[in-house]
Amino acid sequence: MTPKTQNQHIKIGEVNTLKVERDTDYGFYLAAGDLDEVLLPNVYVMEDEMPMGALIDVFIYTDSEDRPVATTKMPYAKLGEYGYFTVVDYKSYGAFVNWGLPKDLFVPLSQQKEYFNIGKKYILRVCLDEQTGRLYGTQKIGQYFNRSMKGLHQNKELDVVVIAKTPLGYKVVADNQYEGMLFANEIFEKIEIGDRKKAYIKTVRKDGKLDLSLQPIGKKAKVDEGEQKILEQLEAHSGEMPFTYKSDAEEIKKVFGMSKKNFKRTLTALLEQNKIKLTEESILKVKEGE
Repeated sequence: MTPKTQNQHIKIGEVNTLKVERDTDYGFYLAAGDLDEVLLPNVYVMEDEMPMGALIDVFIYTDSEDRPVATTKMPYAKLGEYGYFTVVDYKSYGAFVNWGLPKDLFVPLSQQKEYFNIGKKYILRVCLDEQTGRLYGTQKIGQYFNRSMKGLHQNKELDVVVIAKTPLGYKVVADNQYEGMLFANEIFEKIEIGDRKKAYIKTVRKDGKLDLSLQPIGKKAKVDEGEQKILEQLEAHSGEMPFTYKSDAEEIKKVFGMSKKNFKRTLTALLEQNKIKLTEESILKVKEGE
């Protein structure tokens, strides 16, 4: 295990590795390398796991009086990340959304593209007001997209957040910085706004956007991933499932998350490797030694 490295400075909106410096009636004070301190309230203190001098990981945000405070809880999204947040309160000057911490995340009126409704969910980016040190959410995310495609290439795996449905498919934010698209005719699993997925670059476009796929690009890559999916499903179903080459395409899509064409190709590859057997009605996983 890699040893922890203490933060030199306390960074709001991020996970910080800080030293347990001193115990008080209100909780532990944690210190960065520059000796700046922040309070970890008693509710998060676990003395058996946090001896004096230990380095611990905490998230830093600001309390109701705009003072930096530490928590061992993690928000749904950190600084510079995107999330799908539910509105819990609305004022004339802005909205408050639940982001997984005791203090709700504020979304100023100026950062809303529409009036928010309590109970409704919105895609937001977590930002930092450099002047006040406060974290806030914004719906105006277009300005934050990175249009430089340097270092990106076909089949590169990226983490994506689904942000909108369109006639073509689903818009996503990839690696918290790139704008991308998943096309509806290439999606073989249930997908909703707010979902987090692994995706693969299909095309790096000249307009600074990405065409993406939930499956690796290329026949071999698709078969390799498909083999893993089928074997995992067989393992979860005691080694046998009622599927064959003739199975319904929608059922294949629902259970295995792949097209019928790719499913048939993958079955053939598994048969050639003697990892499965096919009967007229089912797939059987071959046990080791058979």
